Amino acid sequence: MKSSVLTRYRVMAYITAVMLLVLCTCMVFKYGFDTGEGVTLAVSQVHGVLYIVYLVFAFDLGSKAKWSFGKLAWVLLSGTIPTAAFFVERKVRREVAPLVVPAGEPVKV
Repeated sequence: MKSSVLTRYRVMAYITAVMLLVLCTCMVFKYGFDTGEGVTLAVSQVHGVLYIVYLVFAFDLGSKAKWSFGKLAWVLLSGTIPTAAFFVERKVRREVAPLVVPAGEPVKV
């Protein structure tokens, strides 16, 4: 597998995780302090779009790494649990790194 597949996943995992933490903070302000309703709406929509991109990249990585359904489901759901994507990304990186083909070598299909 190309290194770009893993890199795309890693970038989106971090972006999705950070946006989810921002969204959680916005929700605290919205429901706890009754302020920031517009910001919460905007952040939730941005997170939703980024999560869909994350799903596509994670599914692509999982299909190329030949993950089981359970593992794929856990990786896909980690974008919905605050801070989980940070930990899952580290584990995925360690597991998938040996499958990455160095640049310049042909990729086996």
